[in-house]
Amino acid sequence: MLGVVYKSTGSWYTVKATDGKFYECKIKGKFRIQGIKSTNPIAVGDNVVFEVEHIGDETVGIISEIADRKNYIVRKSVNLSKQTHIIAANLDQVFLMVTLNNPPTSTSFIDRFLVTSEAYHIPAILLFNKIDTYTEDELVEVKYMAALYREIGYTCLGISAITGKNVEEVKEMMKGKTSMFSGHSGVGKSTLINAIDQNLDLKTAEISQQHLQGQHTTTFAEMFDMDFGARIIDTPGIKGFGIVDMEKNEIGDYFPEFFKLKRDCKFNNCLHLDEPQCAVKEALEKDEVSWSRYRSYVQMVTGEEENYRIDIHHKK
Repeated sequence: MLGVVYKSTGSWYTVKATDGKFYECKIKGKFRIQGIKSTNPIAVGDNVVFEVEHIGDETVGIISEIADRKNYIVRKSVNLSKQTHIIAANLDQVFLMVTLNNPPTSTSFIDRFLVTSEAYHIPAILLFNKIDTYTEDELVEVKYMAALYREIGYTCLGISAITGKNVEEVKEMMKGKTSMFSGHSGVGKSTLINAIDQNLDLKTAEISQQHLQGQHTTTFAEMFDMDFGARIIDTPGIKGFGIVDMEKNEIGDYFPEFFKLKRDCKFNNCLHLDEPQCAVKEALEKDEVSWSRYRSYVQMVTGEEENYRIDIHHKK
């Protein structure tokens, strides 16, 4: 039988078969997906082949094959630095939810996420949530951030999952597509998904005042069918986003604004660090390229990988 993985809990997978029925499935033997050392060989969104076995009163699906993926989004597993964690596969787009505070989302986190989505050819949209809660000064800051990413070419939208502001626009973007929602714990993913489709009633949690970070309400990725012809993948809140298996000389290509300038650099293998006549550095000096983006880029190229793991909410 053929099906799509809708939920993964590590050892069990909920698969929706082509007949519309859901089956609880396990893996047959060990899967080694070429070139990927992953903590999870099968991800939500994967197309799989499985057969049904009857064990006593139970009907269990046994997954024997994974179809080739159109794409997937992957990050470093925080505890196992050599391992990766595939968050979801076969996506049409990803929505990264950003909050200025409560909890804060850093530009370096945003940039790592965007670089990964560029590398795997997944369109990314930035949703600036909780705009109903900001002061005038904070709104200016949010608008500045949105303008920075909009200028690079990313779609940015200010939303409020609580008041419903621009929720209909998000729904329009989702129609006919499989979309993943991601961001730190507490940015309001589950609240937004409930606002998009009230039938789902996902668990939400108050922000922990002690650390200004969310309680984990989603512990594993899960896909849902929407009543307006869309599929949504809700993911656990993530603290850090480590980039995976990228060569130094390719990272700049995943910054669209750097890639455009690359041909004007003196050296075609320019890393945009200390090389002479570097078009990116020249644009930076003229404020035509964002300093925060350049700082994120340097961190990635020079391998300051530990920075993404620092818990910015942890009291010193």
